[in-house]
Amino acid sequence: MAKKDTYKYELHDGHKTVYVGTTKDPERRKAEHRADGKDFTNMTIIGRPSTAEGAGKWEEERIDTYKRNHGGDRPKYNQNDSGK
Repeated sequence: MAKKDTYKYELHDGHKTVYVGTTKDPERRKAEHRADGKDFTNMTIIGRPSTAEGAGKWEEERIDTYKRNHGGDRPKYNQNDSGK
């Protein structure tokens, strides 16, 4: 059985979602985003940890939903539709 050790998260700048992602280590990933110069006010963990496969599927679906609601645009810092 696959391990449920992958967190789903969003970065927000105020109320705006600027990044959608997954990670096994939220604090490390948050620091990496800050070191990369991403401008955000908070990181929100979404739900409970999932399998890597399940989290990856959520990420793609979440980016797709964002695009449908924002005229086809991805969150500011997501470079592609899969999050990879």
